[in-house]
Amino acid sequence: MAFCSRAGGRAPAASAIRWKDPRRYYWLLGLLVPLSPFIGWLLVDRFHLGLFWAAGALLLVGVVPLIDLVAGVDKSNPPEQAMAALESDRYYRWCTYLFLPLQYAGLVFACYVWTTAPMGWPERFAMAATVGVVAGVGINAAHELGHKRPTHERWLAKIALAQSFYGHFYVEHNHGHHLRVATPDDPATARYGESFWAFLPRSVIGGVRSAWVHERARLRRRGARTWSVRNEVLNAWALSVVLFAVLVAAFGWSVAPWLVVQAILGFTFLEAANYLEHYGLLRGKRPDGRYERVAPEHSWNSDHVVSNVFLYHLQRHSDHHANPMRRYQTLRSMPNAPQLPAGYAVLIVLAFVPPLWRRVMDPLLLEHYDHDLSRINVQPSRV
Repeated sequence: MAFCSRAGGRAPAASAIRWKDPRRYYWLLGLLVPLSPFIGWLLVDRFHLGLFWAAGALLLVGVVPLIDLVAGVDKSNPPEQAMAALESDRYYRWCTYLFLPLQYAGLVFACYVWTTAPMGWPERFAMAATVGVVAGVGINAAHELGHKRPTHERWLAKIALAQSFYGHFYVEHNHGHHLRVATPDDPATARYGESFWAFLPRSVIGGVRSAWVHERARLRRRGARTWSVRNEVLNAWALSVVLFAVLVAAFGWSVAPWLVVQAILGFTFLEAANYLEHYGLLRGKRPDGRYERVAPEHSWNSDHVVSNVFLYHLQRHSDHHANPMRRYQTLRSMPNAPQLPAGYAVLIVLAFVPPLWRRVMDPLLLEHYDHDLSRINVQPSRV
């Protein structure tokens, strides 16, 4: 009878019910990022070395890649029958919800340190780098929350974006990037031969413009004024204005420059992730001239375990573009997607040094397209 049950297809479902997420409690490690300002303070107090004020940056570009190297990659996916239960498990939502209070506790603590601790300019910048990393990963948490239907999660996304003054990302990413990804029309898709430093202003300015155009059109369709509280770009930016005003009022104008520095570092981190996620990839055109649907091969992926845990599976980017409403814990490794040679942290550092980036990534891109430049999203100056 047991053999007949397996043949009839009921045993796999029972097996799926018994399936447990082996990473279930590892997702809490992502909270080390917003805790990094406090970790830095403890390390400075213990070792009297100002470098540890940069604990957030050291964690992301030093510790995580080293552990990634040891832990390696994991391409396993949850069984299909377990997906619904995994998706609805609220534990995973709280792993992202908890990021926000810790994020803002760290920002307030940084303001306190900037105004009270005996720090030189390099140490102040190191702390700005730490909270900038928190802001950048906070944009990633906002990315996860902003795709979801519940209203409270969308507002949490805007709150997470307020620290980096990047509230327009909430609009542009969902209604701009996801429609135009892997095309020359997308400001957030990097082109073959385009350095990160050329991409950065194009993506920042293009993203603001795209968000504003979309929101103005949306409000006009509804007969509403563009300049109103219903404007999703303006109300998201307003959260940043209020946040910065409160912090300056509480701690004085001396924190204002460092708030600006950490915000710039935060969205630079986000744009570096944008840069590597679709570098040089291009969707083909259909006979009617429109671009083909987004497929797994239009996003670079990485299955490095530790960096995926810290970034809520952002590196499983192909499945995210195919299923943007899917929660991070259910994102799948896609075997036909182009694979990055390392996790995001390593490649972001490479992106900051264009010759190193080209040496590593250009051969992989060319191999992906069989060295056919007509299938690659090429920087116009390289044509």
